[in-house]
Amino acid sequence: MEWYLPVIWSFIIAVAVIMYVILDGFDLGIGILFPFAKEERHRDQMMNTVAPFWDGNETWLVLGGGGLWVAFPKAYGVVMPALYLPIIIMLLALVFRGVAFEFRWVAATSRKWWNLAFSGGSTLAAFCQGVVLGGLVQGIRVENGAFSGGSFDWATPFCFACGIGVVAGYALLGSTWLIMKTDGPVAVQARQTARLLLPVVIGFMVIVSLWTPLAFDRIAQRWFTLPNLFYLAPIPLVTALVAFQVWRGLKGSAEVWPFLGCIALFVLGFLGLGISTFPYLVPPHLTVWETAAAPASQIFMLFGVIFLLPVVLGYIAFVYWIFRGKVREGEGYH
Repeated sequence: MEWYLPVIWSFIIAVAVIMYVILDGFDLGIGILFPFAKEERHRDQMMNTVAPFWDGNETWLVLGGGGLWVAFPKAYGVVMPALYLPIIIMLLALVFRGVAFEFRWVAATSRKWWNLAFSGGSTLAAFCQGVVLGGLVQGIRVENGAFSGGSFDWATPFCFACGIGVVAGYALLGSTWLIMKTDGPVAVQARQTARLLLPVVIGFMVIVSLWTPLAFDRIAQRWFTLPNLFYLAPIPLVTALVAFQVWRGLKGSAEVWPFLGCIALFVLGFLGLGISTFPYLVPPHLTVWETAAAPASQIFMLFGVIFLLPVVLGYIAFVYWIFRGKVREGEGYH
């Protein structure tokens, strides 16, 4: 087997996941923040900031899940039964969120219920994504290459803590997006909310960073043995520096930097989790090489990705450029 093919596909899936987390994260964050808006016109303004983007942002979820199925079918066959319940609940919540997004504009008499559906779907989807992440990090029981655990192995305090942390993180991302894309009362409230959420998110990052090496020996060995300790020490230091700069931006009048800084925090957190688990795709048993599809299948799909990925990235850049600037009260794209 060509050893480099699973590594390339791991990188592609990692890119798809982090792109999804960033791009769909801020519009899920809008939904999480929805109940805290003071007036309906403020909710209209919030929703209009993501109206041109939200459905395209979910494309990356398809690439991540499809890439796992095509390039690592054995891992897909283990992960799905292990995390079936939170994954299916997440997908149903995303569908509910999408339906609510469309119906809210036209259902004037029942708008409050669609507001609830939009907010509830966004919050539940974010929580389930955190639970899935926690379930992967804590490990999946495998025997003879197949899942051997129970349906509720993911229902642990660690997974629930990850779920709450992701909800807080998406809300922070959504609030900094509103700072950048809105003005008036919505932007003012978003800045106040972001100041409250940033310490919460950093707290969850610290908790997970301490919990994982204390609970899982494989992660402790990865981070705290020499010479890894020296190589990896810059990651938490850079994370702390970025968090401080985001805080300064929120305390001041910066509009773009808090959002970009929060993206950097997500990327650094994702990098830390990747370092903790790679090369295991199903921790702590199956590596990317053990779960990889036949080289011919990986090469065939890789040609498609090589041609399509630049098109998708170009389209995303074009859309975000076209709809740049602030969305003021009363403006919209629906």
